[in-house]
Amino acid sequence: MPVKFRSRAAIVTASAITALIVPAVVSQIGSPATAQGAIAAISAADRKQGAEAHPQLLQEFGGAMTGAQANYVQTIGKNIAVQSGLSNARGDFTVTLLNSPVNNAFAVPGGYVYVTRQLATLMNNEAELAGVLGHEVGHVAARHSSKRQSAATRNTIIGTLGTLLSGALLGNGALGQIGQRIFSTGSQLLTLKYSRGQETEADNLGITYLQRAGYDPRAMSSVLQSLANQNTLDASIKGTSNQVPAWASTHPDPASRVRAALSRAGTKPGMTNRDAFLAGVNGLTYGDDPAQGIVDGSRFTHPSLRLAFEAPNGFYLVNGTRSVSISGQSGKGEFSTAPYNGDLSAYINTVFSGLSEQQIRPESIQTTTINGIKAAYGATRATSGNGQVDVIVFAYEWGPQQAFHFSTISQAGQAPQFDTMFRSIRRINTAEASAVRPRKLSVVTVKSGETVQTLAGRMAYTDKPLERFLVLNGLTSSSRLVAGQKVKLVVY
Repeated sequence: MPVKFRSRAAIVTASAITALIVPAVVSQIGSPATAQGAIAAISAADRKQGAEAHPQLLQEFGGAMTGAQANYVQTIGKNIAVQSGLSNARGDFTVTLLNSPVNNAFAVPGGYVYVTRQLATLMNNEAELAGVLGHEVGHVAARHSSKRQSAATRNTIIGTLGTLLSGALLGNGALGQIGQRIFSTGSQLLTLKYSRGQETEADNLGITYLQRAGYDPRAMSSVLQSLANQNTLDASIKGTSNQVPAWASTHPDPASRVRAALSRAGTKPGMTNRDAFLAGVNGLTYGDDPAQGIVDGSRFTHPSLRLAFEAPNGFYLVNGTRSVSISGQSGKGEFSTAPYNGDLSAYINTVFSGLSEQQIRPESIQTTTINGIKAAYGATRATSGNGQVDVIVFAYEWGPQQAFHFSTISQAGQAPQFDTMFRSIRRINTAEASAVRPRKLSVVTVKSGETVQTLAGRMAYTDKPLERFLVLNGLTSSSRLVAGQKVKLVVY
């Protein structure tokens, strides 16, 4: 059931996209503030901005986690935040552990600081956690978001799909509005790229906060190295050479920052509190939360919705809080949902209207049935700065008031590459839904005779278990384990 295109092409031009949060712009990871500039205490305006941004951020990043692990992260975050001079009262800071499978950390004015559970599991001691959160507080203390405000209002923030497409496929700006209503790895919707100087300043501030709190300042370097290693591993797993995660897209040249951070930290040691940290994060969900659906290789399964589909060959999936992104060298897409009143044609037109400020429309809307599911699709050919592209919205009625859809874009003539994915969506049975299991972080004690190879064999992965184990624990293939040492595993 290949999608047909007519010859007429819509012309789509770049346009600004309103950020989800303005002016409370999120600052991302990569001497107090007086080391580089004046400290700015938390003002009433900052508190108002932060309070308005907070619920939107929670919604975008899977919500706030609760329990012992969240309490531990909150304690460390508040302890490091007061080192900034923004406030001496720990209660003036709100530190949140987010239920997100994306490696990310950020802060907004008003004393709001965030780290995802996925990034927390990548760290290996308390000093690294404090360093990451201190870096984010440093961005706020140095007023970086305010300094970038004019850029935010001029350029605003391109949504996930639009960012991927305009950068990877279409050249600057074309179809820039695509993705405004699609939420994948939400950090790309909420983030500005900070300058190299601002990132360096935030690194410096984070190191100073670590020293003030008595932590080993070298932790800033080691956590940056772990992030760089994870980026390389992710690219290898996905078969790409240029996969850039959220933290890297706003934090230039991580390799040089690792070296510079290590040099600035000096040689004076400090506490790392490794055992306390491992106990604090033990048991965290790792990767996708089944409540948000699970990506396993090229397959996405949502046990609660009883839904599954598969990416085409050569494409990989990234699960987000409110959608799934589909990425490959020859096209991009998203799987998401929108309000539905029982009319699939109206639904498709609504989705199209959100893809571009130019209000591109499908050339026609065709109805069909996929694996017993009522479906419809619309397509158009648009002209971008680099030529023509095909845009498709393929929608499925899941219930009387519920529908889901794919939005895809590819170079003209390459749209059929998504046909297998469009046809793969299906309802799963109770047994399949019950078989979906979450992965979690498990801290174990090394026994005599155990090696990185034997422990890696216990990882809940069939692809690259050794490489995953090494990156997770900040080790190399030549690392030797000793009995009594604690390491992290990912298990079911």
